[in-house]
Amino acid sequence: MTLTKKLFLGVGLGLGTLAYSQAGNIQPVLTGAPFLRISPDARAGGMGDQGVATTTDAFSQFWNAAKYPFSKTTSAVGINYTPYMSKLTNDVFLLYGAYHQFLGDEERATISASIYYFNMGSVDLTKLVGSEVVQEGTAKPNEFSIDVAYALKLTDYYSMAVTGRFIRSDLSGGFNSDNTLKAANSFAVDVSGYFMSEKHTSINDFEGRVKGGFAIQNLGPRLDYTGDDESRSYLPTLARVGAGYDLFLDDLNRVGVNFEASKLLVPGPDGSGNVPNVGVMQGIGKSFSNEKSMMFSGAVEYEYDNAFAVRGGYFHESIEQGARQYATVGVGLKYQSFGLDMSYLINTSKINSALDNTLRFGLTWNIGEESSNAQDY
Repeated sequence: MTLTKKLFLGVGLGLGTLAYSQAGNIQPVLTGAPFLRISPDARAGGMGDQGVATTTDAFSQFWNAAKYPFSKTTSAVGINYTPYMSKLTNDVFLLYGAYHQFLGDEERATISASIYYFNMGSVDLTKLVGSEVVQEGTAKPNEFSIDVAYALKLTDYYSMAVTGRFIRSDLSGGFNSDNTLKAANSFAVDVSGYFMSEKHTSINDFEGRVKGGFAIQNLGPRLDYTGDDESRSYLPTLARVGAGYDLFLDDLNRVGVNFEASKLLVPGPDGSGNVPNVGVMQGIGKSFSNEKSMMFSGAVEYEYDNAFAVRGGYFHESIEQGARQYATVGVGLKYQSFGLDMSYLINTSKINSALDNTLRFGLTWNIGEESSNAQDY
């Protein structure tokens, strides 16, 4: 691989990590297809980038497909747009679309699907020939994933889901004159679970409800960009666990508090800066020696009559692993079958964030009818 291609590969892999190393002691764990670590929807974006244990919405596919059997509508579709690195460019963005549908009249099983697309803009490639700069062409790198999930209520209060995902990461953007860099393809699996209790008497005789969830995401073979086994990239395999509590002030007002912890199940660089070249399962085992790779978030959501919501949250990652530390705020509006969500990210770290001061937008359309869950909350 030429030096130019190595640099291009490094930039492409680092682009999705959200934060960039500006000090020698910062060594984030880099993976292939890093866009899969970026929160795709505005509702989660307003709640500290979490969603494994929040209430169900159209975008639950990304966080925890096991939430869909608790959906208040029998079918819904959602689309979300996120500008990326907006301070530097206007042609880098993420698009996410999701759909779910109940199966059968008992409303215990769902089928769902989503597509996630990351457009990295256009890159003009040049090389120096003697003292002359020669244009080599334009590359348009991009990444996307397509997935399908099946979820089932095992009891009235607990469900599980399995997700299959196809991932394609094309960092060369169709321009590769010496065939050393190619588009990488892989498959991954998610396994997730979700718990939602029935309502019970809570503080000051208000009703309350407990929620909890977990997800193991992007478990699959490494991405091969070059044909060299030594340089294959791990998928961004993640473990998420979360818990929440909803307090119903009356029939119209709900306040929810949620917490989530996540860990990247990928080995980090050793003392010499080298990433271990081991199998996926062995790499997961080695990832637990990296105690700094835990991430945490907390959020509060107030909702009125399922029509208006205000959200706030905070996300924290260690300085050594990338220093993503930021506050988020968001609002949600619903009218009949349509919903609009917006969120805004405020960076609180000394390290610049690619999503700093970014406004995200999400639209949902409940194309089905109210499910039996709508009577419960």
